[in-house]
Amino acid sequence: MEMRVKICGLTEPGQLTAAAEAGAAYAGFVFFARSPRHLEIGQARTLALAAPPGLVKVGLFVDADDAVIDAVLSEVPLDMLQLHGAEPEERVAALRARHGLPVMKAIGVAGPDDLAAIERYMGVADQILIDAKAPKDAALPGGNGLSFDWRLIAGRRWPRPWMLAGGLTPENVAEAARLTGARQVDVSSGVESAPGVKDAALIARFLRAAQGDPTED
Repeated sequence: MEMRVKICGLTEPGQLTAAAEAGAAYAGFVFFARSPRHLEIGQARTLALAAPPGLVKVGLFVDADDAVIDAVLSEVPLDMLQLHGAEPEERVAALRARHGLPVMKAIGVAGPDDLAAIERYMGVADQILIDAKAPKDAALPGGNGLSFDWRLIAGRRWPRPWMLAGGLTPENVAEAARLTGARQVDVSSGVESAPGVKDAALIARFLRAAQGDPTED
């Protein structure tokens, strides 16, 4: 079964092209001002309109209110919403109903106690992003280059699609997939040469490694 890869935090047309040409399934656009990957609406619109058919365009929001999301969706043709904050289950359900778009909810994991949230949100979200929980003093809820103990979810099965994130790189993505059984993975800082700067060569290496390409070192 083919691994589906999401390249998150794209900010420039060249990065979008590199992701598409490497075979990414999802392109992530960040709408969170504190992130070095944050996009203004005009930038995001340009990228979204340039995306090739079939590439799923995902908008990442962190505890955003309706006005913020409405403003983005009025200009940017997104295919999916990603909620990366502390949005309760009711908020996930409300956004699905309001916009008619599938919603992916990010769940931060640091230990066994965090797994219950995955089960809860499976009932309201279309997909779950299982990420490393950000440190308490972190400025960002994700994209921190941190991983969690993948053995915590080894062998688990859920009724909805899920995606593995957190500290993935070209060097470790194959092992992460082997341990967890993930068939979808998300990467941001792991394919960057500097915070917010995607590297086309790293994107290509990550996709090859994720697909188990034997030529990948």
